[in-house]
Amino acid sequence: MKQKARVIVAGALGKMGQETLKAIAGDEELELVAAVDIKAKGEKVADLIGIAGLDISLENDLDEVLENYQPDVLVDFTNPQAVFNNARSALKKGVFCVIGTTGLNEIEIKELERMAGEKQVGVAIIPNFAIGAVLMMKFASEAAKYFPEVEIIELHHDQKMDAPSGTAIKTAEMINANRPLRPPRNVREFEKIAGCRGGDLGQVRIHSVRLPGLIAHQEVIFGGAGQGLKIRHDSFDRAGFMPGVIMVIKKILQRKELVYGMENLL
Repeated sequence: MKQKARVIVAGALGKMGQETLKAIAGDEELELVAAVDIKAKGEKVADLIGIAGLDISLENDLDEVLENYQPDVLVDFTNPQAVFNNARSALKKGVFCVIGTTGLNEIEIKELERMAGEKQVGVAIIPNFAIGAVLMMKFASEAAKYFPEVEIIELHHDQKMDAPSGTAIKTAEMINANRPLRPPRNVREFEKIAGCRGGDLGQVRIHSVRLPGLIAHQEVIFGGAGQGLKIRHDSFDRAGFMPGVIMVIKKILQRKELVYGMENLL
């Protein structure tokens, strides 16, 4: 019988963390061995996610959990301030990492890539686990060959800490990698309110919306002479991310390097 992969979840009290606990607990090839959250006070995971029979309590010290449970994989849904150190702690112990937390900068990603190569373990940095969102990014990248003028609007719940989203940044990067070289736009544009034209990543304007009631949504808007094209993805429930989370956990165990973006694991 194939041995189950031992998985721990950091950020377990968050909404994505709780959904991930449910998904891992319900998968026959994975074993949920621990749950970590800096705000944990010993809550029972079984009570938190409504699945009886799980004899696991939430703990608040990741280093202790890594030492005591010796997992195969860490899944991180914490926050931009904690994720880098969490991943480094896991990699030092040879633990594979699945990172769903956005906010890592280029220097941090390079360091995690170096450590992954040194330890010969896989690290997956995934801006969006929704299959539809990955397809949206791929479609946008393809459209950029023919519609080089484009802007992105991303919309998320009002508790999201970083802006723009990792998905928007990844989309802009994929667009820039696939559209023709363009000279700087010679537009006499004046912002009467600073920032109203959004951020600029390689001449792709990104606009971030944060409102209660939203989950995760993105629209890529292309404009051309006499026509326009919109590509949009909506996540209405966090359960929609879980097939991607489970797939990435299983696939990263077969890799020995850093992978950025779920499209590279499909």
